[in-house]
Amino acid sequence: MLLPLTRYSLLAAVILTSGHTLTAVEEAAAVRLVRSSSPDWPQWRGPYRNGVCEEKGLLDEWPDEGPKLDWTVSGMGGGYASPILVGDTIYIPGDGEEKLRISAVSLKGEVRWQTTNGIVWTGPYPGARAACCYDNSKLYHMNAHGRLVCLDAADGSELWAVNALDRFQAKNTIWGISESVLVDGDLVFVTPAGAKGLMAALDKKTSETVWASEPMAGEQASYASPILLDTGVKRLLINSTARHAFAVDSKTGEICWSIRQLDPSNTITTTPILTGDGIVFTNASRNFGGIFSVGLADRAGKRLWSADVKTSHGGAICVGDSLYGASSRGSVKGWARLDATTGGATALNDQPVGSLIHADERFYCLTERGKMTLQKLDRDGFVEMGSFQLAEGKDVWAHPVICKGRLLLRDHDTLYCYNIRR
Repeated sequence: MLLPLTRYSLLAAVILTSGHTLTAVEEAAAVRLVRSSSPDWPQWRGPYRNGVCEEKGLLDEWPDEGPKLDWTVSGMGGGYASPILVGDTIYIPGDGEEKLRISAVSLKGEVRWQTTNGIVWTGPYPGARAACCYDNSKLYHMNAHGRLVCLDAADGSELWAVNALDRFQAKNTIWGISESVLVDGDLVFVTPAGAKGLMAALDKKTSETVWASEPMAGEQASYASPILLDTGVKRLLINSTARHAFAVDSKTGEICWSIRQLDPSNTITTTPILTGDGIVFTNASRNFGGIFSVGLADRAGKRLWSADVKTSHGGAICVGDSLYGASSRGSVKGWARLDATTGGATALNDQPVGSLIHADERFYCLTERGKMTLQKLDRDGFVEMGSFQLAEGKDVWAHPVICKGRLLLRDHDTLYCYNIRR
């Protein structure tokens, strides 16, 4: 989940340039995102955490009324957490009256079970933040207070729970912990940014701490969630705190590099994005953001480019050699494309800001006011291939999900399932 309050971000780029000389093995290695070992859409932003769906055979355009609505189900609880889907079950968190609830919903819209994970968030912008992560018949979820739970995905029974903020002596953020945790192999990774660890790896079966990286003095968690990269030499966790972006060796917890953001009041709200040999971070600050090349031992960085583009809570995705996202103001407004090498920005249309994903040569764009559009990209920008109004409300911040020919959308308490197969 992305921090809902901070809607404006500056997108920028830097490349790591310390004195480290790459070995022949490092030079030959192609940096790539690590795919989840679970099928379907098992975690935040999909199997690669990049907002890109690999499915084919989806509708090229929608009828005037939009795609067929298969079902809706209410009682999911309030919030902005996106659903995940594995097998024949959808998992989605939402805040109830006193407890955060996690619901398991069948592909027919039937609630199979509901369970809880601690108390609700009653601070600014109440509601559930983070998405669940599915791995080997288990669910992992961290609530806005840092309570990390492991559930049996079959019935929702709690297997273990820990508070990551307490364990690593970390402080909560103004708008609540929003990290969607990542699971790889035997480990579940968290980013408490506390006095006892910047990041940490927990045994996914027992919750015991396997490693904790060195802390960064005076740091605090951001609202971003990590991605996992395979460099051919190491697996690197890429994430951010309120003031730094960094890479951590997922095996040992060593901080391989970090770079301080220029604005001391900066808040990073979006998941890092791999763009070939760079990594994009968008910031809630109006002054700075970053894109980082992936280094193995580098600890200093040099800014490569920055663009006056204010991205929304919906973040951005990389398709080909370009970044796509929504801009509220700056050099372009509406949906925009940025050259991943230079940062050059081009407006695609003037729709309001929102979140987006990509599938089968189409962009699925959901505005924060609840309008869902299907967009085709041509040389002049986006061409709308269909739309419908999901809700008349506001703050529709949960990202769209596409899986098994279905488009899943969340408007606070209600989950919608559309059939978008050809």
